[in-house]
Amino acid sequence: MHCRGAGPTISVDMRIYAREVVGSGMQEEAVLFKVLSDPTRLRLAVLLAVSGETCVCALSAALDEPQFKISRHLAVMRSAGVVQARRQGTWMHYSLSSPRNRLEQCLQACFSECLAGQPVSRADLKRLAEAGLPGCRQRAC
Repeated sequence: MHCRGAGPTISVDMRIYAREVVGSGMQEEAVLFKVLSDPTRLRLAVLLAVSGETCVCALSAALDEPQFKISRHLAVMRSAGVVQARRQGTWMHYSLSSPRNRLEQCLQACFSECLAGQPVSRADLKRLAEAGLPGCRQRAC
């Protein structure tokens, strides 16, 4: 299996992660798991898998974390190709990127089918639902 997207477009952060596993034979896979090894980023992946495209302000409310922290985590995920972003006015909306290979397909299925049932994920999803309005899903936006 060959993963695309870990070439020259990968960010400086991901290049640092990639250097840690050079020579392992599974560099792109290791980078993906390294990105998802952070609990905040894993929670974001689960939220996006279940809810689809979501405004950063709603993700911030759902995780009960400051928006700058959520934006930084999303930037790391975006540079690794895990999420994609769309600007609407002053707000950024994020969604999971289309899976590039079988591993990413399996992981995205796991986010919504396995991890969404975890207590922390259920609490995040409840806060997301409570925060929302159509379009932005966050009353503050």
